[in-house]
Amino acid sequence: MWIPFILISAALLAVYDTAKKHSVHANAVMPVLVLATACGAISFALALAAAGHLRDALVISRTGFWLVAAKAGIVSASWIFVYYAMRALPLSIAAPIRASAPLWTLAGAMLLFNEIPTPLQALGMAVILVGYWLFSVAGQAEGIRFTRHTGIFCAFAGTLLGAGSALYDKYLLRTCGIERNTLQLWFAIDLTLLLGAALCAQRTAGLQRTRFEWRWTIPVVGVLLMAADWFYFGALSQEGVAISVLSLIRRSNVALSFAAGALIFRERNLRRKGAALAAILAGVALLCLA
Repeated sequence: MWIPFILISAALLAVYDTAKKHSVHANAVMPVLVLATACGAISFALALAAAGHLRDALVISRTGFWLVAAKAGIVSASWIFVYYAMRALPLSIAAPIRASAPLWTLAGAMLLFNEIPTPLQALGMAVILVGYWLFSVAGQAEGIRFTRHTGIFCAFAGTLLGAGSALYDKYLLRTCGIERNTLQLWFAIDLTLLLGAALCAQRTAGLQRTRFEWRWTIPVVGVLLMAADWFYFGALSQEGVAISVLSLIRRSNVALSFAAGALIFRERNLRRKGAALAAILAGVALLCLA
């Protein structure tokens, strides 16, 4: 039952990545983040109200509230890094780096839960690292140096924080027993407030240098993410589902995001990037098979 949920989530994430790239291209990042998140939170609350579940979803204990607020803090930092990376990098480079999140989720499971990788998992990790090296070669052809480019740092920082959030999701749903609609609703509310506070701090400090421009994809980004997360939490809340496997399947959206970068944004050097993408997907497949 969980497989259709996570496949739908992956497809929605691919469209979300494309809309996100359009919304932040040559645009102020923080206003886009705040407005997209607010639109997503409002749309999810309206959907719950229409289904008659809003009142139940709003019920949360004090401990649960702070646990979800901590998740919002992790994701806020992750999204800020990711949105700046999306603005600075071609989608055909940023999306595959984001697709490596399952590798870091598995690494986190090893550290936190003493899980030792099988030989097949170790091979998958090695293949993904080869894919990164190939992307560094492709990026140099466009003047992007993996060891020096700020966008690359932001992409990896956002990915690592996102992997930590995925591990925390399992803890909140399985160990703490927070109902998935409650988790998603309060997460969206807390995230909007935190990002709004960050935007106010940025403006007060005079750090916003890029002009903000409204684009129709901004609310679409929020709605798509809420939909993708709803299916993701639906899959994760089911018994016997491994978070590492879910993350692997969910991040397969990189193939569609890569195609969007080629077809919509007319990005260059696709042959080399395609080889790097193939390596990363092969590594992800090996991790999944393991």
